Amino acid sequence: MFLMGTLFILLASVAFGQQQAEDPVFRSGVSLVRVDAQVVEGQRVISGLQREDFVVLDEGAPQAVQYFARDSEPLWLVLLLDVSGSMKKRLTEMATVARRALSSLGPEDRVAVLFFGRDVKISQEFTTDLDFAADAIGDSVVERGVGSGTAINSSLITAASYLHKQAESKPGRRAIVILTDNSSLNYQAPDEAVLARLFEADAVLNAIVTPGAKPPAPMRPGIYVNPDFTPSDVFRLAKETGGEVLRAERAGDTFREMIARIRTRYSLHYRAPSGSPDQLRRIEVQLTPQARQKHPRAVVRARSGYRTPG
Repeated sequence: MFLMGTLFILLASVAFGQQQAEDPVFRSGVSLVRVDAQVVEGQRVISGLQREDFVVLDEGAPQAVQYFARDSEPLWLVLLLDVSGSMKKRLTEMATVARRALSSLGPEDRVAVLFFGRDVKISQEFTTDLDFAADAIGDSVVERGVGSGTAINSSLITAASYLHKQAESKPGRRAIVILTDNSSLNYQAPDEAVLARLFEADAVLNAIVTPGAKPPAPMRPGIYVNPDFTPSDVFRLAKETGGEVLRAERAGDTFREMIARIRTRYSLHYRAPSGSPDQLRRIEVQLTPQARQKHPRAVVRARSGYRTPG
């Protein structure tokens, strides 16, 4: 009888865990907000933290974490590759190590590969076959069908929309990795529009940038600026979504490192507080005082907000 009771408890626990893993996230009236978090000390990623090590604040109010997971969650990963002429060396370096870099992904992880220049092209739809994804990365070196130019923000909007459509209501974390030199002007595609689409897709943006890439300089007072044109800033977009930016002296090495770091992130879900429709709500993820004592210099990266349904 004792064994039967123990078996029932174990089965119930498994069923509850599966139900939590498949709970829908916050969108269009659904109840849970998904937060993907990374904890680092310097460049070192901190792994092994537990649910009780985190505090999630929504508009400053603490929230009960309903679901917590580490690298066991499946990953939906979009690789968005800048195939402009100046990036050929970096693309070649990535292609050389693509299979080895992707080998750290799990059997349920899905990868899509998109190219961008002036336009965007889906080279490989989401697949669990990592050889297909690696072949698509290799094709980036000779891609010439997306036009000349570097439309970073509009390409990110397209990538986030594609990710949202494919992964909506499915379990798993969502991430976009963009390879670019961050050098372009965006026409009628401001950062706010990109962030809105990334938040809608629950997507974390991570960037691999060339060594000389940098954020745009602050605008000086009195200088006229055409509001239709905005400088690219993947540094800001990554920060606002909880991602990171790695500089690529050798893009292949950085690509392998980025994939490994994405797999060590934490997933926290909490029930959305009641609020006004179409409202931008701010999120902050902190370590508890006990966890902070163990990791006094730790930095937590997580999305800065979400928008309630209209």
